[in-house]
Amino acid sequence: MTKVNSRRFSRTRFYFLSLIVFQFCLTVEGVWPLPQSTTTSAERYALNPQDFNFNYGKYSSAQQGCSVLDAAFERYFSLIFPDLTSGNGVLPSNEENKFSLVVSVDQEDCESYPNEDSSERYRLSVSARQAALNAETVWGALRGLETFSQLVYQDDFGTFFVNKTEIEDFPRFQFRGMLLDTSRHYLPLQAILRTLDAMAYSKFNVFHWHIVDDPSFPYQSRTFPDLSSKGAFHPMTHIYTQSDVRRVISHARLRGIRVLPEFDSPGHTQSWGKGQSDLLTPCYRGGTLSGTFGPVNPALDSSYWFMAQLFKEVSSVFPDSYIHLGGDEVDFTCWKSNPDVRVFMQKMGFGTDYTKLESYYIENIVNITSALNKTSIVWQDVFDYNEHRSSLSVVEVWRDGCYLCETRRVTKRGLRVILASPWYLDKPGPTHDWARYYTVWPLAFKGQGRTCVLWIVAVY
Repeated sequence: MTKVNSRRFSRTRFYFLSLIVFQFCLTVEGVWPLPQSTTTSAERYALNPQDFNFNYGKYSSAQQGCSVLDAAFERYFSLIFPDLTSGNGVLPSNEENKFSLVVSVDQEDCESYPNEDSSERYRLSVSARQAALNAETVWGALRGLETFSQLVYQDDFGTFFVNKTEIEDFPRFQFRGMLLDTSRHYLPLQAILRTLDAMAYSKFNVFHWHIVDDPSFPYQSRTFPDLSSKGAFHPMTHIYTQSDVRRVISHARLRGIRVLPEFDSPGHTQSWGKGQSDLLTPCYRGGTLSGTFGPVNPALDSSYWFMAQLFKEVSSVFPDSYIHLGGDEVDFTCWKSNPDVRVFMQKMGFGTDYTKLESYYIENIVNITSALNKTSIVWQDVFDYNEHRSSLSVVEVWRDGCYLCETRRVTKRGLRVILASPWYLDKPGPTHDWARYYTVWPLAFKGQGRTCVLWIVAVY
């Protein structure tokens, strides 16, 4: 079946993790992830591209003109029939070959963005000459369209077929994310868009954009243009303009994917300091300035003014109601060396406990973003320093060790968890044992508010 292989493998290379589990999905050939409920039979129906069409259900809340589904129909036609231009698999057009995929949704949310509460539940029924796809939202319809596209295959002669099938499906986890680091390794816009395509093939729904970090600041800010002009690897070729960001968000929306930006501070900010003077803490050695800089200076009011202006812009650019504030791996050495920071510590009654200083800083940043109607996500370091802080909402667990112990501690405090620890794809082990990613039991602990993320930091 060379035709199906050429099509399937071209898409599967993007969601390579699915290769390991395909061998277990014998009842529904190629459907990934495995649906919640599936019934299929050997009865199959030929599909002729010339006689295949997508239709809106008569009573569907969404109809022609729905931006999300109109674009999806066009996109999935090309995915289902990739050889159409060559004429392969095309049968003579006649009434018996007509096949319609009828899509009905309960809510007309065509012009909105997916959010944490968006339903992705769908029901797909494939029978002779018609398939019925019913979903609560357009986002669920997108997942059903992906499933249908994976059900279609070709025989040795290039004819397209789909088997009689009944599927009811919904995601096990509401947050299924992939992190991409574009600071350490700048990625062209097209590479990000292809990543979003790959995520849609595997029904991922959150693009965690780790857009800036120590090495570079590629985000082109309207408010502070020097951040990218001085902090990016190159001020023209290695930046993401406002237009680029809008395109990423739009591309993601049409695939039911949220874009979660991360602006990590007070650490991981060396590139920020190149374009914003007096933001970072001057380091001392032996009582004199060393010429190096540490994390954001938490003792200056100007630091919080800058952050307020930056996050005001970021909040207007990224529509999602969540924002990632980072807060991990803060090196206290420079803060300890700075006499002004030490004076501030005493003034605030922190003594010599610099975890309290970071907690103070994060508390201020959380208040800034909360005032902008954004819910903050932080790395587990913030929680570890002060797990009783009332302003925290979502904690991302990333460190090695007993990550489920940490997950339990976080949920015990009534907070939600994003679990990343077991899925660092840049370090699969000395033997590249990819199977170990499938031996993780993320819910093997007692607690509530459990959610899960696949964090990818490697570039493929």
